[in-house]
Amino acid sequence: MKKFILLDIICYIVLPYFIWNYGRELLGDYYAMLLSTIPGFLYTIYRFAKERQFNIAGLSILLALFLGTLVNLLSGDAESMLWNQVYLGLAYGMIFLISILIKKPLAMHFAIGFVYLQGFSKQDSLSMFTKKGIFIWFQLLTLLFFINSAFQNLLKAWLIYTYGADGYGGMLIYMKISGWIFYGLITAGFFFIGSKVNHQIRQNDTDSLPIKEETSS
Repeated sequence: MKKFILLDIICYIVLPYFIWNYGRELLGDYYAMLLSTIPGFLYTIYRFAKERQFNIAGLSILLALFLGTLVNLLSGDAESMLWNQVYLGLAYGMIFLISILIKKPLAMHFAIGFVYLQGFSKQDSLSMFTKKGIFIWFQLLTLLFFINSAFQNLLKAWLIYTYGADGYGGMLIYMKISGWIFYGLITAGFFFIGSKVNHQIRQNDTDSLPIKEETSS
C-alpha cells in the first residue's frame, strides 16, 4: 500500500510538475502540459494490468483514460486542453447522476463486477444488492461519485478562470489532494455497504435455521 501511495505521488504530482515547470520554456505550454500527462497515463495502465481490474470499474477507468488522452491531443493549446478536461469530467458526473435517476446506480454495477471476480454469481449479487436497505446505499454512494466529479471539475474550472494555464502546477497538487479525499470517502462507502450486505446475509441465514419444537413433558 505504501509503495502505491509513493508511486501515486511520483507519477501524478512530482513528475508532471517537474515536466511542466522545466519543459514549458523549451516546448511551450501546450506540449509541456501534454507531456506531463504521460507518467500518469503509463502508471494507470501499469496499475490496471498489475491489479487485473478486468471488471466494469477497471474498464471504465481505462476508457476514461483513453478519452481524456484523445481530448488532450485534439485540444490544440494549453488552456483549451484544461477546459476540455473540465467538460469531459462534468459529462462523467452527469452519467453518474443519470444512473441514479434511472435506478441503475453505477456504484452497484462496480460492486457486482468486483465480487464476480471473487467467484460470486452476478445474478445472485444483483438480487442481494437490490434488496431494501442495501440498494439505497448504492444510490447514495453513486451520488458521492457525482459530487466528486462536480467538485473536482468546478474547482478546476475556478483555477483555470483565476490563474489560466499558468496555474497548472498548483492545479496538479490541489486536484490530486481533493481526489485522494474523495477516494477515501468512496472506499469507506464500499466497505460500509459490504458490512451491510454481510449483516443481511447473516440475518437471512439465521432466519432460515429450523426452529426446534418444544415437546411437552
